[in-house]
Amino acid sequence: MSKETADRHVPVMRDRIVDLLAPALERPGAVFVDGTLGMGGHTEAILQRLPHVTAYGVDRDPQALDLAGARLASFGDRFIGVHAVYDQTFTALADLGVDEVDGVLFDLGVSSLQLDEADRGFAYAQDAPLDMRMDQTTGVTAADVLNTYSGADLERILREYGEERFARRVAVAIVRERENAPFTTSARLVEVLRAAIPAASQRTGGHPGKRTFQALRIEVNSELDVWRAALPAAIDHLRVEGRIAVLSYHSLEDRITKQALAAGARSTAPPGIPIELPEQAPYLKLLTRGAETPGETEIAHNPRAASARLRAAARIRTTERTSA
Repeated sequence: MSKETADRHVPVMRDRIVDLLAPALERPGAVFVDGTLGMGGHTEAILQRLPHVTAYGVDRDPQALDLAGARLASFGDRFIGVHAVYDQTFTALADLGVDEVDGVLFDLGVSSLQLDEADRGFAYAQDAPLDMRMDQTTGVTAADVLNTYSGADLERILREYGEERFARRVAVAIVRERENAPFTTSARLVEVLRAAIPAASQRTGGHPGKRTFQALRIEVNSELDVWRAALPAAIDHLRVEGRIAVLSYHSLEDRITKQALAAGARSTAPPGIPIELPEQAPYLKLLTRGAETPGETEIAHNPRAASARLRAAARIRTTERTSA
């Protein structure tokens, strides 16, 4: 294991996630998929505790795959890294001959690696190029969004993805400022945000860059659209008695997760019908009561865990697949 990698990454709610997934991963030949590998902390814990598991770690970030691969090298062929966006996870696994899996984890949002690498542009506390791509080999950057989107589109993503109360003021300020010179670095954007957002809101609402940076990151990486596609595909490919766990870090991701898992755990029989047909029965059983959150001790040790919300479910019957 790479000690440097392990020291840089504290897996959120690691032990609880392993406890939730373990019953599905105890059989010989069990397959675990980490759909958002990051630096591999959760996968390492699964492989250490469950000796019969083969783990596939999926990430869109080549740097994360390299670091996690070094960390997990001691597990030999029990770990396979896969370069893909997580909505393409099961297409990529089909190419490797994997059609059904026993356990799936998604740890959504930006990873510690991406936050800590200044030149990635994810962190508003450091001056850096406005990139924010999780895969730096493809796609538009945050600077492209800031410099080319219309004021109306900027306002929309700030309101929808950043839940920014002052979305219009911020969008107007960005459009006005980019007429002087294109945006290239985060420090200049933070200056604009400090000037655009009322001081009273900054005193109570945290750093003025928090919501705008979140909105830009989600837009650049199409995070919500990817998640809406990835979650049903993961459920489709779970074996009966397989389990899925999801860590979300903001309300938009968590709402998608909550709705999908709740729909699977609910009968579709019309109200008042005395007999439920087999195809109307729930196909998921919820394993968490609402969303679980980290304890105070974990948050004190790892402040980035504070906003985490964990939901999990088990597959209890087969269904026709809704995804490829």
